[in-house]
Amino acid sequence: MPQFHHEDLANAVTDPILEQRLVVMPLIDKGQIGPASIDVRLGTEFRILRRTDEAGLDPGGQDLPDVERIQEHVSIPIGECLWLHPGQFVLGSTLEYLRFPSHLSGYVVGRSSWGRVGLLIATAIMVQPGFGGNLTLELVNHGEGPIALYPGSRIGQLTVHSLAGPTEHPYEGKYIGPTGPQVSRLTKERAEIDHLKGVAERLRTRT
Repeated sequence: MPQFHHEDLANAVTDPILEQRLVVMPLIDKGQIGPASIDVRLGTEFRILRRTDEAGLDPGGQDLPDVERIQEHVSIPIGECLWLHPGQFVLGSTLEYLRFPSHLSGYVVGRSSWGRVGLLIATAIMVQPGFGGNLTLELVNHGEGPIALYPGSRIGQLTVHSLAGPTEHPYEGKYIGPTGPQVSRLTKERAEIDHLKGVAERLRTRT
């Protein structure tokens, strides 16, 4: 898939045909559009996973934990910061609402300035054609000291790729239209795990 460069990106976010436009709102500064990527900013909403004495998350188990209940929702206003401690994991999101048309896909990765102090911003980096919403960021501090995260600051960069043509199957997954960080929907995959267990059982009975 060809990667978009500065002129392509500038044209994509201003395409007069709405269905073909790459929506990035708000684009606070045109300087966010770089030579081959668009800088995205950190939003104001966070979900912090609390330590718990409950059983671990087993998407194939009988008693599925309430992921929402073990995560604390925190709002940090512009101008204030959230301290991310070594080894801590927090869900954040992009300040920008994004909408990808059916002929574009993307990847979100960290900026090197943050990476060099140990901050990982995304582990699920693929953005599918047809996705719309705020991108959830998986923020992890791999460094040795706390890191102050300021909402509104440029936290990552979005690369954009063009498909050969519009996909016939735009994104219709578990994370539709998120506003702010969205918790894991891993427990919705229980049916698939049950199917795999059934396949394994049938294979064992044949031997």
